Amino acid sequence: MKTISEYTKLPYRLELIPDIEKGGYVASFPELLGCLSQGETIEEAAKNAYNAKEGWLKAALEDGVQIGVPEALSEYSGQFKLRMPKSMHRILALKAKEEGVSMNQYCLYLLSKGIGSYSPNSH
Repeated sequence: MKTISEYTKLPYRLELIPDIEKGGYVASFPELLGCLSQGETIEEAAKNAYNAKEGWLKAALEDGVQIGVPEALSEYSGQFKLRMPKSMHRILALKAKEEGVSMNQYCLYLLSKGIGSYSPNSH
């Protein structure tokens, strides 16, 4: 079992959401169920959230609650294999050559453009 100090150093995801009804911001650590706080500004909400996280972790340890570890970025290699029709492969290769970049760089550019318009609430 980790110590409180070890848990507080882990990179849990902090989420800040504007509170439309009351103003200010609600801050939470989604990976620590029920660990949330608020503040008038983003900075205040974040500071309060980190204080709440420490209290939440202490209480969980004292109560023997199992604390999960955060989803680490290291779990993602940054690579995946993609199969596509030969005609699409040809088009991408030609467009990449036209732009003077590798096909990998060109595909990354296209994905970045598409993901930039992604909104998790739109689905």
